Amino acid sequence: MTAYTINLNPVIDMTDEQFYQLCGAKPEVKFERSATGELIINAATDDKTGSFNFELSADFGIWNRQTKLGVGFDSSTCFKLPKGGNRSPDIAWIRQERWDGLTLAAHTKFPPICPDFVLELRSPSDALQTVQAKLIEYIDNGAELGWLINPQDQQVEIYRPNQSVTILQALDCIAGDPVLPGFVLNLAWLWQ
Repeated sequence: MTAYTINLNPVIDMTDEQFYQLCGAKPEVKFERSATGELIINAATDDKTGSFNFELSADFGIWNRQTKLGVGFDSSTCFKLPKGGNRSPDIAWIRQERWDGLTLAAHTKFPPICPDFVLELRSPSDALQTVQAKLIEYIDNGAELGWLINPQDQQVEIYRPNQSVTILQALDCIAGDPVLPGFVLNLAWLWQ
């Protein structure tokens, strides 16, 4: 999906409430907002990327339902990150105790929390550097683990706080320990 970024700052300093209202007024459009206030408009994904997202989400959903360790989210969920951005990972997961620690008011809009785990699936039209920057933003905001799955190059990039990015080539599976205890994601099907 091609993302379009618009810097509205010279015209308007959009508040959190205005951003929330914009998203509600145009639910068919996937908006994000950078930490510096730029509005990001994401196009819909192609059929192949949508299918991959579905399969990946199913694996996470089954694991999460069995372990009951946290709460999982799809790409429709927008998070208000601690350092100011509003982001929607393709898959996100938050430990149950952190999620339960949010106030009732925090659950009525975009949750003011950075997920513990995020996954971004690069679509054919995504600029790799843009998706990499998004993963770095999640880690800088408190995510403990981030995966960038890149089918075009048959790679998985692993992001962790205070560590260099690990790039793995066409691996059959990837384990989420210790952040996602016992979770192993089969990727062999993705590279075919």
